[in-house]
Amino acid sequence: MLFDQKRILVLAPHTDDAEFGCGGTIAKLIEGGCEVFSTAFSSAIKSLPPGWAADTLKLEVKRATAHLGLPPANLRLMDYPVREFPRFRQEILDDMLKLKAEIRPEVVFLPCRMDTHQDHEVVSNEGFRAFKDTTILGYELPWNNLTFQSNCFVYLKESHLKKKIKAVECYESQRGRPYASAEFVRSLAVTRGTQIGTRYAEAYECIRWVWDGDRDKSE
Repeated sequence: MLFDQKRILVLAPHTDDAEFGCGGTIAKLIEGGCEVFSTAFSSAIKSLPPGWAADTLKLEVKRATAHLGLPPANLRLMDYPVREFPRFRQEILDDMLKLKAEIRPEVVFLPCRMDTHQDHEVVSNEGFRAFKDTTILGYELPWNNLTFQSNCFVYLKESHLKKKIKAVECYESQRGRPYASAEFVRSLAVTRGTQIGTRYAEAYECIRWVWDGDRDKSE
């Protein structure tokens, strides 16, 4: 695998976005020996259905990422208010720069450039500013995307897809959403797999590709 032993950072605007957008790839990368970190910038308390406890999504994301194999210490949760990220653009960028200095990722996953959700737009745009010297892949969340440029694909095994589905199913508070189902997750993986002649895949927008094979890490 091209990403063997690399340090990977997933930037998620909200607690469930990483699992929906690249859950199968996360499981595959961890299985392949990569060190994966995931940061959610909001637990989206205001998006919870009535009657759910305020910490619900924080508990759900911990269970979900555990199904993917992510070590608990590699999950970071922040508390920016949902749907208000544009007001906190600079603070979010500052937090990303801190993550960059601490983790030093070689590959960053974030929402694709055509994601129309205001919080996702901020994470995508500020993520590019913070990590523009790093390989960046944009994941798809089709219900938000105006369009999607699928020019990078990751093969998935059945085991990776099952882990993704298990992770998504941990979000019991989100089950009322039409895309929060095993049927949708599997059908999208089949569609992307069909594009490249395999059974299952996840697709990405290649926002930036940095080939560092000959780079002197001491520079």
